[in-house]
Amino acid sequence: MMDKQRYLRMCAVAVAAVLVVSGCSSIKNLFGGRSKDKTGEPAKLVDITPTANVKRLWTASVGKGEKHLGIGQHPAIEAGVVYAAAVEGGVYALDLATGAPRWHYESKLPLSGGPGVGGGLVVAGGLEGDVVALDVADGHEKWTAKVNNEVLSAPAIGGGMVFVHSNDGRVTAFDAETGARRWFHSVDTPALTVRGTGGLTLGPGIVFVGGDNGALTALNMNDGNVLWTTPVAEPEGRSELERMADVDGEPVLDGTTLFATSYKNRTVAIDGPSGQVMWVSENGGARGAGVSNSAVVISDKDGNVVGLDKNSGGSLWKQSGLLNRAVSAPAVQGDYAVVGDFEGVVHWLRLSDGAFGARSKLGEAVAGKPVVAADGTLVVQTADGKLAAFALQ
Repeated sequence: MMDKQRYLRMCAVAVAAVLVVSGCSSIKNLFGGRSKDKTGEPAKLVDITPTANVKRLWTASVGKGEKHLGIGQHPAIEAGVVYAAAVEGGVYALDLATGAPRWHYESKLPLSGGPGVGGGLVVAGGLEGDVVALDVADGHEKWTAKVNNEVLSAPAIGGGMVFVHSNDGRVTAFDAETGARRWFHSVDTPALTVRGTGGLTLGPGIVFVGGDNGALTALNMNDGNVLWTTPVAEPEGRSELERMADVDGEPVLDGTTLFATSYKNRTVAIDGPSGQVMWVSENGGARGAGVSNSAVVISDKDGNVVGLDKNSGGSLWKQSGLLNRAVSAPAVQGDYAVVGDFEGVVHWLRLSDGAFGARSKLGEAVAGKPVVAADGTLVVQTADGKLAAFALQ
């Protein structure tokens, strides 16, 4: 039987997920029935004059998807191949140019985290704590392992190890060849969090991980020892809801600078080797940032998409046309920031001023961050397990 503490934590997480996804303006609106207050309703999309020539290259299905779990699954891309997992459907490898299948690993496990790809492996985690490592060439199973809690973000692979961040705040390192556990590091998590787990980013000898406590931590890749911990946002406030400060998106490492963003409306640039904060912006969102040569783009919990100056953190523009549409984290494709929303609409926003440049309708919600390949192709995964690839012409 589930113990009381775990039950209360699951209830709290569920409430947070509903608040984030639905854009509820108050607890009363959530539990008290329909409200006459229209401020929390999703913005209606207005007609736009496209400035970007976007071509859909292909679509494919990779299973039944995450549906309403609020995980934000997204694919991984390496060497011209797209890898994707679904809660019901296993792991797929598809050709980036055509969408044609390369291989399919069938599994009855609810694979919710990942996949991550690197070092000849494709690794996914599950809702029941399973970790599955596959051969990148043909998808055959190389090893399996187990962690103590659900895995909601992609494993990271490097330095001969596989790193998994589970929903209890623990980072576990496994030997990439055998699956044997090498070390683990635990961080206490608050009672109320946004649905999701901080993604992992690897630097030279370092694992960077965002936490539900609002901090970014650098771990020694070899032994898991803490090199530094820097707050992205402080979990301040009178209530658990006000104190929510999750850093759930993968930190972006650009050169030696890390960019991380928090649900508590704060984004920071951090010097990777030292952990020193370089600038702070009072704009933020839990799901992660998109970074271009000149801008950092975030989407906040209300659905605003904001462009920040990469060197100073100063505000460049703010696009409020997607309010309460449960906007995904942004990716950068060419001269555009790209986000998805709860109706499965993908939006291209000009990096110069945030204006809408193009739009494409896919179907179910796009909760996961779009992914851009080295050749500029953008791939999006929907909550019903559909993949779509786009090119800017």
